[in-house]
Amino acid sequence: MTFINYASREINCKIVYYGPGLGGKTTNLQYIYDSTAQQAKGKLISLATETDRTLFFDFLPLDLGTVRGFKTRFHLYTVPGQVFYDASRKLILKGVDGVVFVADSQRDRMDANVESLYNLEDNLKQHGYDLQKVPYVLQFNKRDLPTAVSYDELKKELLKKDEPIFEAVASRGVGVFDTLKAVAKQVLMELRKGSGG
Repeated sequence: MTFINYASREINCKIVYYGPGLGGKTTNLQYIYDSTAQQAKGKLISLATETDRTLFFDFLPLDLGTVRGFKTRFHLYTVPGQVFYDASRKLILKGVDGVVFVADSQRDRMDANVESLYNLEDNLKQHGYDLQKVPYVLQFNKRDLPTAVSYDELKKELLKKDEPIFEAVASRGVGVFDTLKAVAKQVLMELRKGSGG
């Protein structure tokens, strides 16, 4: 559901960071924003509720090349983690081009990860998307914590379709750009397939 701006010769793509509350979605976006050159990014917009925030910003990466001579501008969103905000989550997924699921590696957050993943699949279906077909990357965040479960256990619980997996410590920027590049690459591949070039 990309939007093409012919005047600026840009293709606009939407990537949504999904996952349980306090799992690291906002931390990922904040790190990307803080590390992106001033002239390449828009404003970081935060819509705060009492217990959660939705973040949004767009940026134009300078190193990802073009599709049919158009530059690609990525719009990054986070969804509120709490189930209470399901209507917001649904809305944010509308028109999505790629999804990053940020899983919290802590043992006591495993149920929240699984619940959030089912919720993602449901909400995508309601917009006519299939998780099996949407560009999708899985990030295991908080790998530095002593309560983090093993990579294999997380993979067994959360892997959906042999998607790329990245281990991360988003608070230090570890794995953040690897995750973003992997989903962006899938989105661009889809765009090129769709354009026949």
